[in-house]
Amino acid sequence: MWLFHPARVGAIPRSMRSMRSTRALRARAISATFGVFGALTAFLAAAATPARAQPLARLRVVVSLPATIPGGIPAGAAGLDGRLLVVFSADSSAAPRFQVGYGANAQPAFAVDVTDWKPGETRTIDAAAFGFPLASLGALPRGSYRVQAILNRYETFRRGDGKVVSLPPDQGEGQRWNAKPGNLFSVPQTVAVDPARGEALRLVIDQVIPPIPPFQETRYVKHVRIRSERLSRFWGRDMYLAAFVTLPDGFESHPDARYPLVINHGHFSTVSDNWREVPPDPNLAPDYSERFSLVGYNRIQQDYSYQFFKEWTGPGFPRVLLVQLQHATPFYDDSYAVNSANNGPYGDAIQYELIPEIERRFRGIGQGWARFVFGGSTGGWESMAVQMFYPDEYNGAWIACPDPIDFRHYTVVNIYSDTNAYYIGSRWKRTPRPGHRNWLGHVDATLEEMNRYEYLLGTKGRSGDQWDVWESVYSPVGDDGYPRRIWDRLTGKIDPVTAAYWKEHYDLSHILQRDWATLGPKLRGKLRLYVGDMDNYYLNNAVYEVESFLRTKPEAEAVVDYGDRDEHCWNGDHARANAYSRLRYPQMVLPWAVERMLRTAPPGADVRSWRY
Repeated sequence: MWLFHPARVGAIPRSMRSMRSTRALRARAISATFGVFGALTAFLAAAATPARAQPLARLRVVVSLPATIPGGIPAGAAGLDGRLLVVFSADSSAAPRFQVGYGANAQPAFAVDVTDWKPGETRTIDAAAFGFPLASLGALPRGSYRVQAILNRYETFRRGDGKVVSLPPDQGEGQRWNAKPGNLFSVPQTVAVDPARGEALRLVIDQVIPPIPPFQETRYVKHVRIRSERLSRFWGRDMYLAAFVTLPDGFESHPDARYPLVINHGHFSTVSDNWREVPPDPNLAPDYSERFSLVGYNRIQQDYSYQFFKEWTGPGFPRVLLVQLQHATPFYDDSYAVNSANNGPYGDAIQYELIPEIERRFRGIGQGWARFVFGGSTGGWESMAVQMFYPDEYNGAWIACPDPIDFRHYTVVNIYSDTNAYYIGSRWKRTPRPGHRNWLGHVDATLEEMNRYEYLLGTKGRSGDQWDVWESVYSPVGDDGYPRRIWDRLTGKIDPVTAAYWKEHYDLSHILQRDWATLGPKLRGKLRLYVGDMDNYYLNNAVYEVESFLRTKPEAEAVVDYGDRDEHCWNGDHARANAYSRLRYPQMVLPWAVERMLRTAPPGADVRSWRY
């Protein structure tokens, strides 16, 4: 959820009480981030030298597409489609396009859809353009700003279901519109906004974001990329799945060994997360983590990543294939690893195309008893979902801070009984629903603000962000070919027809209860859920509902555990603050996975060749 990249988690807690809330006071790193479940679509980049300040008035921004763009589109090329944004920033710490968000530090941005934009033509952002956090360009106060324009380019997809849609395909960056290769942007310049004058600001988007450098494999980390027949058929063009595979120490010297497979579910990454084969850089300048209120968090990450490498290659560490998937869709950086009407059969493509290929190339055991999943946030939801939807294909799921697993608590909205997502209504007043809080409960963004921010980035569910991606996964296809909205983005009015569809197809709590007679026996001992009771996005509320049901099913042998006053994304470690425990997932999960494999392996299974 919200671009949280699950990393590694701390040692197994001293006490793992099945179906019991555990409270443990400890030192913690305070979350103050304004992103969505981790880092929210932000890459800080050095800004270009600003131009001389120029007075403006009656604010209007005319953006030109030059006749020739180095590395981009030549003169005479077909027109471009996409979302054009213009960002005004009073903060000089980064280029304006990296300062768009919904938190307290969000800078004003304004956007319009563009179609058939040909080289040499202009497009205009004026008071009619949609804005956030300011509703209109006309509301921008007098002052000095750094301004930048960027075009998030769309392409036409002619899908196998007959729908024709215009979407921003991933270009290897994981659906980050402000860093997407091929997107066009202007050099930031400084302007003086003065409503009393009548000049227009003119920008030229003559810069092109370069391609992502190819990943360099090492002895231990390999990259697998395959064309998916299922997805290509659905999307009407070649579509690919990929993964980073971390090989166990001794892989080459034990050619007869076959290995279990453990999937680390999470957001798209261009490298293997939290893996470092060389010692930390002693000259690395310390940064500051706003999320964790820590100076030098970059140094901490390097240290923990290198420590993981040393443990992975040391004696006694579980010898498994550790897999991190890449399955960005035209809507988001991640497919949620399930089949859906709008994204296509990603669940089956991953399960029956990508995973068998990984196991074939790297000597995987290739049986359900020897496969495990774990992850946090989006990865937490995915871990629970694939364990439920493919119950015989996995032997356990470590589920941390999952995206809403009960839609009666779709964060703070009950999509079945509420009529409006943005406000708690009564006869005499409307109370805004909170969207993001810190571990003390202080709210810095409302649910309406978060959704309006996404509408700024893209109409028709094309923002590439959290609320839109849930619709792309859970919703039926709308009449226009795009995901049917669960609620109106501008008013918050909930659609009960869409809600009913969500319930039967993707409400994991409902499905668990509905299908328990057949599903329950296949999940015995496989579900372990962890969440902080002060999760920034209120994800703990849905876990409470699942816990209530599982308490009535002791045969499930499930584990549900809570971090006292812990925020997103707590994962079961009572000994470490979240800033550190999130860097140690495998060290926490793999001992449990190995213990369970040895205990549940079928007669004649290979439990020896990989245990060297």
